[in-house]
Amino acid sequence: MTETSSETRFLHAIQIGLGAWQWGDRVIWGYGQTHTDKDIREAFDVSLTLGVRFVDTAEIYGSGTSERLLGKFIKETDQPVLVATKFFPWPWRFSKGFIPRALKGSLERIGVESVDLYQIHWPSPIMSPETMMEGMMECIKQGLARTVGVSNFGQKRMLRAYSTLAQHGIPLASNQVHYSLLSREVEKNGTLARCKELGIRLIAYSPLEKGLLTGKYSSENPPPGVRASRYVELLKKLPPVIRTLQEIGQNHGGKTVSQVALNWLICKGALPIPGAKNLQQAEINAGGAGWHMTEDEVARLDEVTDNIREYSK
Repeated sequence: MTETSSETRFLHAIQIGLGAWQWGDRVIWGYGQTHTDKDIREAFDVSLTLGVRFVDTAEIYGSGTSERLLGKFIKETDQPVLVATKFFPWPWRFSKGFIPRALKGSLERIGVESVDLYQIHWPSPIMSPETMMEGMMECIKQGLARTVGVSNFGQKRMLRAYSTLAQHGIPLASNQVHYSLLSREVEKNGTLARCKELGIRLIAYSPLEKGLLTGKYSSENPPPGVRASRYVELLKKLPPVIRTLQEIGQNHGGKTVSQVALNWLICKGALPIPGAKNLQQAEINAGGAGWHMTEDEVARLDEVTDNIREYSK
């Protein structure tokens, strides 16, 4: 396994983070209806109180609303906050110069001079991984970002990004991907193992599968909005998974379903970044860290979710 570089060591020390996709997103998350700025502020404050200091946002979340809210909250707290944000590769962003320019926009919205982690949000159909990494190197060179990473990159693109940066002595800090008990593709196709081998921190977004792994939803009580139609088949297969999560939670002093689901990711070597719309969700999420289930319990959860989806090799 590659030794972790001093620049990226902070990322490997973090067990759990806070995802800020829900901050400003009306379409999927119902911002303004199901949660307000006050709710989000309380989620932020309780997260810091409970030791969750890594916040992941993106310029596209709520068209900049998420970054602006985070900036406002940071300004009003004396606690240290580790900030991660992302560059979105719109088709008109066709050259490496757009990357530091976009980051300057994010920094202005957040109100900070640099971020701890800057990530490419998705691969681009126009810019190659090599060109994108040249833009990311410029962000480091200008002191706009402490470390750089990618998001939603498969192994091939991730390795191209890693190699481009390595030629200049810069580590690829992270790859942020969809990973949960109900979505284990990165584990099955070797991406997680390759990340560990190269010292790249795998950050798991949607670690609670948009609420499915909280125990709140079932076929009879589906999640609201667009999530319901997307998860029809998964909801039918959910009961044995939820039962297993409940049993393991009881073995650890009454941990909740979602805390066990998050801990499973931590045991797998990933960094989960669950979102939080309010204080209660933030409190529960923070309880996913600071303990470890047994290897046997991890294996039980592996077994009960192994065939829930078909995975491409």
